Amino acid sequence: MEGPSPPYSESKEPRPASNGNLSAGEKPEGEKNGGEVFTVAAVTSKEKMAEGSGEYNPYEHRIVDHPTTNMETLFHLLKGSLGTGILAMPMAFVDSGYVLGIAGTIIIGLICTYCVHLLIKSQYELCRKRRVPSLNYPETAVEAMREGPPFMQSLAPAAGHVVNIFLLVYQLGTCCVYIVFVSKNIKDVVDHYTTPLEVRVYTVILLVPFILINCVRNLKLLAPFSTVANMVTLVGFGITLFYVLAPASMGDGKGLPDISSLETVGELANIPLFLGTVLFALEAIGVIMPLENNMKTPKAFGGPFGVLNSAMSLIITLYVALGFFGYLKYGNTAAGSITLNLPKDQILAQSVKIMLAFSIFITYGLQAYVTVDITWNIYLAPRMEKNSHKLLWEYAVRTSLVLVTFLLAVAIPNLELFISLFGALCLSALGIIFPAIIQTATFWSGKVVHGPTSVEDGTLADSNSTTWTPWKRNRMIVKNGLLVVFGLVGLVVGTYTSIKGIIEQFS
Repeated sequence: MEGPSPPYSESKEPRPASNGNLSAGEKPEGEKNGGEVFTVAAVTSKEKMAEGSGEYNPYEHRIVDHPTTNMETLFHLLKGSLGTGILAMPMAFVDSGYVLGIAGTIIIGLICTYCVHLLIKSQYELCRKRRVPSLNYPETAVEAMREGPPFMQSLAPAAGHVVNIFLLVYQLGTCCVYIVFVSKNIKDVVDHYTTPLEVRVYTVILLVPFILINCVRNLKLLAPFSTVANMVTLVGFGITLFYVLAPASMGDGKGLPDISSLETVGELANIPLFLGTVLFALEAIGVIMPLENNMKTPKAFGGPFGVLNSAMSLIITLYVALGFFGYLKYGNTAAGSITLNLPKDQILAQSVKIMLAFSIFITYGLQAYVTVDITWNIYLAPRMEKNSHKLLWEYAVRTSLVLVTFLLAVAIPNLELFISLFGALCLSALGIIFPAIIQTATFWSGKVVHGPTSVEDGTLADSNSTTWTPWKRNRMIVKNGLLVVFGLVGLVVGTYTSIKGIIEQFS
């Protein structure tokens, strides 16, 4: 999966602006503050406010080195969905039952898609107001808070850091899931041919390779391996679907059992685990904004038949199908990764585990890069500009981040609990709560910008804005309030249930 957009920074260190994101190296209609920290600022000088004519369209001002077509963006979204999350969908259906599983996956998928639309529309409106080509997720949060009521404005300086923290925790959690996934799949293959070992032994053996791949400072070096990994992933998923759907005369020779053997609705206590797993599987909030910012025709991303809706329709269908048929095939024995249910006595089935273990190992390097970007490039490196051992410290940070994920994976080598925990904890916030809050703050005044801000006596004029009716504004506030409540319930209950399961496993 491709990493999220560059995180929010208040450091002096410039960031690449290949996707039109704001950086210290360029100054589009903004300003540098007294401490030389670049921020997107509401333009307050009379000259700046009067500058320009006509409606500002952020899409027309984006400078992208290699813009992607609609089909390429669709493919990237689909590619990002083929990871450890989708392989856990049969286990999610075990927790929910197949009727609730199908309905719940569709509903959660629709909510997640809707919240992405909220985020993209808010970003676009903020870009028009600030007259900048694009904003990443943390920057969007900061600028949205500045548009909100006074109590939100007071939170604006911290908003970007809060988003960064959730992104960091989510990426670290994803890395933990990857380590457990690779360890368990390799164990499942090797144990069949040799003396079985505990999964923690394989995790320890893999520690050095994980550290080495995270020490690759230039992601271009991983590009050829990533391309191979993408191809291997598609082949691996194809073979997995073959074993799940094959009739009794093929595959493992068992075929699909009767649906009467399945539970329609699972136990109430397990529903939060289902919610966390589906959120982990469906949410690609980290890649959405970079993909939209990098499109040749970003206007085609939204809309009823846009790239986002088309991709999410296919993704939800794929997830429902694998969840249902995987549950039908393996019943309550479905594992945290469906690959662990494949036959151990067939070379083809065993090869899938090796293929996907390799693919996820390579993807670990990409996911871990985001944790390095946040911890090192954003927060630590700017404080070590004059340190003669800066490079050594960077490698120490990279190694430490791997050790954090390694220690968690060794302590709790439970794939399904990890997936559910980080899905509920981070993606309830990043995918539902934050987008709802961001839209509320962005449109709090009820005014939508249509052109350059005109100036009357040094104050903003309303002639170039459309004011929402009180009904429309209040409806937005109530609707987003319900989304925040839904997200908070999922976060609290899902996190509590997952942690409870982890504690029980320890005891």
